[in-house]
Amino acid sequence: MDFLTSQLFFDNEKFLNFVEICRVKGIEIPIIAGIMPITNAKQIMRSIELSNCSVPKKFYRIMERFGDDDASMKQAGIIYATEQIIDLMANGINNIHIYTMNKPDVAEKIMSGLSEIIK
Repeated sequence: MDFLTSQLFFDNEKFLNFVEICRVKGIEIPIIAGIMPITNAKQIMRSIELSNCSVPKKFYRIMERFGDDDASMKQAGIIYATEQIIDLMANGINNIHIYTMNKPDVAEKIMSGLSEIIK
């Protein structure tokens, strides 16, 4: 095996802890972080249900505040995912997979938000 790709997650600390446990156990292959920008409230609830992942309070507050407005939720979701990626990179994680769910405009906006960071 050359690498692992994580399921989607919204809590970077849980992912970073997982990577640390893998390293302690001698797993040294790259572990790619799976980031899924959540752009609508229904998608959030479905993703949580399917993945059984934990969601930080910050993200719940974003959903509560912007979940009823599709345009606002899309923008907030893109910003949240972009901030997750910046935090992961600041913590030494450079391999990231963005689950775009056939929404290339979302991926493009994330990449635009990272343009100077990932040169």
